[in-house]
Amino acid sequence: MKEYRLTDWLPTTKKEVELRGWNELDVILFSGDAYVDHPSFGAAVVGRILEAEGLRIAIVPQPNWRDDLRDFKKLGRPRLFFGISAGCMDSMVNKYTANKRLRSDDAYTPDARPDMRPEYPSIVYTQILKKLYPDIPVVLGGIEASMRRLTHYDYWQDKVRKSILVDSGADLLIYGMGEKPLVELAKRMQQQADTGLPLQRDIPQIAYLCKTAEFVPEEGDIRLYSHEECLKDKKKQAANFRHIEEESNKYAASRITQEVDDLTIVVNPPYPPLTEAELDHSFDLPYTRLPHPKYKGKRIPAYDMIKFSVNIHRGCFGGCAFCTISAHQGKFIVSRSKESILKEVKALMELPDFKGYLSDLGGPSANMYHMRGNDEALCKKCKRPSCIHPKVCPNLNSSHRPLLDIYHAVDALPGIKKSFIGSGVRYDLLLHRSKDPETNKSTAEYTRELIARHVSGRLKVAPEHTSERVLSIMRKPSFSQFQEFKKIFDRINREEGLRQQLIPYFISSHPGCREEDMAELAVITKRLDFQLEQVQDFTPTPMTVATEAWYTGFHPYTLEPVFSAKTPREKLAQRQFFFWYKPEERKNIINELRRIGRQDLIDKLYVKR
Repeated sequence: MKEYRLTDWLPTTKKEVELRGWNELDVILFSGDAYVDHPSFGAAVVGRILEAEGLRIAIVPQPNWRDDLRDFKKLGRPRLFFGISAGCMDSMVNKYTANKRLRSDDAYTPDARPDMRPEYPSIVYTQILKKLYPDIPVVLGGIEASMRRLTHYDYWQDKVRKSILVDSGADLLIYGMGEKPLVELAKRMQQQADTGLPLQRDIPQIAYLCKTAEFVPEEGDIRLYSHEECLKDKKKQAANFRHIEEESNKYAASRITQEVDDLTIVVNPPYPPLTEAELDHSFDLPYTRLPHPKYKGKRIPAYDMIKFSVNIHRGCFGGCAFCTISAHQGKFIVSRSKESILKEVKALMELPDFKGYLSDLGGPSANMYHMRGNDEALCKKCKRPSCIHPKVCPNLNSSHRPLLDIYHAVDALPGIKKSFIGSGVRYDLLLHRSKDPETNKSTAEYTRELIARHVSGRLKVAPEHTSERVLSIMRKPSFSQFQEFKKIFDRINREEGLRQQLIPYFISSHPGCREEDMAELAVITKRLDFQLEQVQDFTPTPMTVATEAWYTGFHPYTLEPVFSAKTPREKLAQRQFFFWYKPEERKNIINELRRIGRQDLIDKLYVKR
C-alpha cells in the first residue's frame, strides 16, 4: 500500500500552499462538494488537469457562505482566475426531492450533512467573490452551470430563469466536460497576464455575455428567441430547445446566441470529442483516489459508492428525453485504452480496504464501450439526438468484442476475484441484430458473460415505462424488448444454476403519461411478478426534452401539445400505482380506477382467478 503525504493532494489551506513552497496561486477552485481526489469528482479533475499544465492550483471545498466569508478570503487572489463548480449534481436536485421536499442528506458531503452548500452555489459563490475581488475573472463550470447556460425552466422556483451568467455575474462559463477549453483558457489568460492584451473569446465550448449593441453576428449563427420572447410564449421556449439539443449532439456545431435584457449570450460550439489518448491523460493524472485527509474519520457516501469502480468511457448515444448525460458529455462515445483502465484497476488494488471485488466497470451506459459509426463521415453530418431510437442506426458498430476484451483483461489480474457491472445496461443493444455475424456473436457472448459472471445478485436495467406512447416520448425502446430480455436473463440463470434478480427502473408523471398508463403499468408488472422498488417521480431538470415538454406543454421537436401531470394530486395519483401490492394503497387505487372508468383494471389487479 502506498503511503501518502499531505502534499499529494491539491492544497486546500494557506498552510498546505506554504508546504509546497508557493507564495502565489494561479487558479483557486471553489466546489460545492467535498474534495475527493478521484477522477469521478469534477473539481479534482479540473485541478489535476491545470496542475499538469504547470499551474499552481488550490481547491476550497464547500466554503462557508454564511459567516464572515473567511473561506473566500483565506487563499487571497489568484494570478489568473477563480473557478467555480456547484458539484457533481445540480444543487437543487441534490437538495430537494421531486415533491420539492428538503432532503435529509447530501451524498457529496462528509457524514452526508445536508446543510454544507447553498441553493445555486454557482450564483452564491460568484457573487461573493465578485464583491471581494471585483477585478479577478470568475469562470463557471460543472453540471449546474452547463445545464443553465441559456434561458431555462427552473422547477424549484417554477419560473423561466435567465442564463446563469446573467444571474451570477460570472465572466465566462465552460460547458460540458471541460478539459480542453479549460487548458486553452488558462493559456490565453497567461498570455493576457504577460502581455496585457484583451482576452480573445473565440475558445470552443465556452459561453459569455456581451452588450447587444456591440455584438457582431457571424454567418451560420443560430439565433434563439430572446429570453423576453420565451417568457411571453411557451412555444418559443420549446422551439429553442430543439436547436440547443441538436447543436450539443453534433460533431461540428454552430454558434448559438440569445438576447436577454440589453445583453447577448454567446455559446461557442463545442470541441470535437476527445481522442483516446486525451481521455487517458485525464484519467492517468496523479490522483490519490482518496478523500482529503481533513475528512479523516468521516464518511462521504458518494465516494463509498464509486471507491472500487472504474469508469471506462464517456458519452452516451441513448438520447433519453429525461437525461442530461449527452447534453453534458456528448453523444459520441470516447473510450479509454485497455492500458489506462488496467492502470487504474491496479491503483485501486493498492487501497487499504480492497478485498478483490470491483463494484463497477462501466460508464453512463455500461455496454457502449468503443461503439461508434462504421463510417465516421456520416456521424459528422448527423444531428439525431439518439443513435438507437426509434431504431438502431445502421451505421452503428455495436460490437461488444472490445468490452469483452476489457472484462477478460481485468479479471485475469492476480488479486481480482470478481468485477461487477453496476452501471445500467442497454438491453436494446443486446437484442439488436446486426448485418455482421461477428457482431451478433460478440453480443451473444457478452450477454451470457454479463449475466453469468458480472452480476452481484441483481442486474439494473431501465425500461422506464410500459406504454408505447410514453416510451416513444421518452425515446426508450418498446416494453416488449424488456420482456424479451427478461426471458433471456431467466434462461441463462437457469442454465448457469444462478438465482439472480432483474431490477427494472420506472418513472411516473413523465410528460405524455396519464393515470391510465400507470394503471396498465401496474397490471403488466404484476403479470411479470414484479413488486417494484426502483421507482421515481419525474423531476424536471434544466436542459432536457422532457423538462421543456413538461413546462411548455409542447414537444420541442413537433410543437404538438403534450399532457403532463403537474399538481401534487395528479402526481400522487400516478405514483401510487407502483405500489398496488401494498395493502394500504389498495383502497385509493380502486377508487381512482373507478373514477377514471377502468373497472377492468381493478379486476386484473385485485380479483383472484
